[in-house]
Order: sequence, then C-alpha cells, then structure tokens
Amino acid sequence: MIDPNLPSHISTFIAVRDLDASRAFYQTVFGWPIRIEVPVLVEFALPDGRGLALYRRENFGNNTTQLPEEIRKGGIAGHELYFHCPELDAVIERLEKAGARCLSPLRGRDWGDDAAYYADPDGTVIAVARRSI
Repeated sequence: MIDPNLPSHISTFIAVRDLDASRAFYQTVFGWPIRIEVPVLVEFALPDGRGLALYRRENFGNNTTQLPEEIRKGGIAGHELYFHCPELDAVIERLEKAGARCLSPLRGRDWGDDAAYYADPDGTVIAVARRSI
C-alpha cells in the first residue's frame, strides 16, 4: 500500500510557444475534455483524474520567475509524456495527421510494452503504448 501522506501528482504543466495550436494538437490527438481554460493556460482532464496543462511559454515565468529554455527547431525536450492507449493504432494515426514528428516507430520494448515515440510541435516527447500481447 502506498503511504497516503506522500505527495500526489495531480497535474503536469508544459510550456508551449503557441497555446491555440498546442490545444488543437492535443485535442485532435487525444480528445480529452478541457477542465481549465484561461488566456495563458489550458488544462485537460485525463481519465485518471490528473491534468495535463499547456502553459503559454512567455507566461510560464509568472510562477517560476524565469522562462524555460526554448527547444531549438527539430530538437526534443528532456522529458516525455507516456500514455497507455486502448486504441493505440488510432492514436498513432491521429498523431501523424496532426503533424507530430515520429522519433521511434511502434515496436516491442524491453519493459513489456509496444510503444511509439513522437514529438509534439514544441519538441515534447510523447510515447504512446500498450502492454505487449
């Protein structure tokens, strides 16, 4: 049993260059409902109750007092979002149609998942996976 006194992960925030384009990208690919939308941030409600927030890059420093490093064109962030997807093939198709850059195609991985890796328009790494059959 996990100690209930330990911190809980409730949301992940990602700095993005173009909030409208990033919102459209994540809505098209994943279809999560929006639970918070303000001029500088959009937060999606994930099925497990956590959130994934897209934060306008130039406003990210409001809370941190500094801006995150900008990822060069064609580069990737030093973090990844890893999602198990019941309809993996459909999600991969939507990623490709939405313009995500394929980093590593779908294949079996050593840890027991079939996974594919993509980069979103800002270079955030997105892994989509399912348990290997």
